[in-house]
This record gives sequence, C-alpha cells and structure tokens, in this order.
Amino acid sequence: MSRYLNSEIDKSLAGELHNPLPAERRLFAIAMNVLAFGLSALALIPLFSVLWEIISKGISGFNLEMLLKPVIDNGFANAILGTLTMVGIAAILSIPVGIMTGIFLAEFGQTNQITNFVRFIASILTGVPSIIVGIFAYGLIVLTTKQFSAFAGGFALSVIMLPIITLTTEEALKLIPTQQRLASAALGGTRFQTTFRIVVTAAIPGITTGISLAVARAAGETAPLIFTALFSQNWSDSLLSPTASLPVLIFNLYNNPDPKINQLVWTTSIILLSLVLFFSLLSRVIISKSRIK
Repeated sequence: MSRYLNSEIDKSLAGELHNPLPAERRLFAIAMNVLAFGLSALALIPLFSVLWEIISKGISGFNLEMLLKPVIDNGFANAILGTLTMVGIAAILSIPVGIMTGIFLAEFGQTNQITNFVRFIASILTGVPSIIVGIFAYGLIVLTTKQFSAFAGGFALSVIMLPIITLTTEEALKLIPTQQRLASAALGGTRFQTTFRIVVTAAIPGITTGISLAVARAAGETAPLIFTALFSQNWSDSLLSPTASLPVLIFNLYNNPDPKINQLVWTTSIILLSLVLFFSLLSRVIISKSRIK
C-alpha cells in the first residue's frame, strides 16, 4: 500500500514539474529579467563613456617610444616603473598581514572582544581619505628619514590596501560552508590544518579578488604619493629617493599651462588603466588555474 502511495505521489510530482508555469509567473520572470539586464546596461553606460573619452582623446598622442623613455624625455617609463615599485612594496607589506588578520577574524576570533575592535578599526580605515593617509606616512616615514622615497610611498599605499584585504579575506572565508570544516575535523584534521588546507584553499578566488581590488585602488592614488614619494623627472637612484608615478604624473600634466603637455593626461590615463586591467586579468588567470587543479 505504501509503495502504491509513494508511486502515485512521485507521478503527481513529476506531472507538476513537467507542467508549464502559469502565464502570470512567466510574465513576472520575463519582466524581472528585462529589468535586471536594463539596469545593468544603465550602470555600464558611465563606465564605457569614461573609457571611450580616455581612449579617444589619448590614443592619438601615444607611441611605443614613450614606454622606454623617462618623463624628462617625454616618456612614461620611469613613472610606470615607480608605480609598479611602490604598489609592489605596498603588496609585500599589506597582503600577508591582511590575509592573516582576515583569517583570525573569520576562524579564530569569533568570540574574542579584540575581534570586534580590529574589525571596527579596519572598517574605519576603509573610509579614511587617502590624503590623511599621506599625511600620516609623511609624518612617520618622510620626517624620520628626512627625504621623500619610494618606500614611503609604498608604505602609504599599504595602509590603504590593508583594510580592504582584511575585510574581503574575512568575507571570503565566511562563505565557505561549515560542512567542509566539520568533514575535515571528522577525518582527524586539526583546527590549523582545517583552516589553512581546506578553508583558505577554497577561499583563494575570493581572497585574490580582494587583493586585486586593493591593488587597483592603490595604483590610482595620488595624494599619498605627493606627500611621500613626491616626483622625479628621471630614473630614481634607489628606493630611498623621490620616485615618479603615473597618478602624480597625471596630476602634474593636468596643471601644466601648455595645452600640448596637458593633452598627455589622456595618454597617461590609458597607461594607468592598462596596468590595472593587466593585473585584474592576471588574477583571473591565477584563479582559473587554481580551480582546474
């Protein structure tokens, strides 16, 4: 009898699954899809308009020789190298600390009062104006060493990157299902083994995305570098000397009264956008390869 009832129930459920949805529900689904795609397209209009404006005005002044010459010879090479150097210093300083802090907040400090304080400070730092960070780095590094430098600029950028990496790492780890942690513990894994071999490994795509966002923001900051790295028309001597960067170069070109030099703002913007796009695509390649493995 029970088998007969179960078979009848299965047949009725199968019939309901194969029946078409009511017209009202189909119309509602279509309307929501149209609304979602329409709003997405509307949100992309400002982005594409900015990109089109930069590319259309800047591509005419670009030539490959600019990538090999310093600013003093009407090139961008030393500014590109300076930007990569300072962002690299910032990444070395902020990524390990940010990831470990995010792991602590998500995995080890849920019931700790320090956790709420650290999360509160990280949230505040994400909203601090970058010029304030520049003044802080100026007082801490520049006044101590008595000179502007790439290291001071990298330190300022690391302060900007740190809270972004910390909070995105925490959120990425929280998205990992608790069942994975329980399964690892059931197989005899310790808490540290579960965290670093299971949870962190599964959260690598989210962590990498957070790092990409932090790098993109740091690469476009101007105010902190004016206070710390200043600028150099030629190649820098060392990490402890004034260093050129693309954002500060854009700032200087924009304030130049010569219209021909001012026009190079758009070309420099293309270079900066290309660098950010390159690192974003590189992070996506890394994520895809990690998923394949």
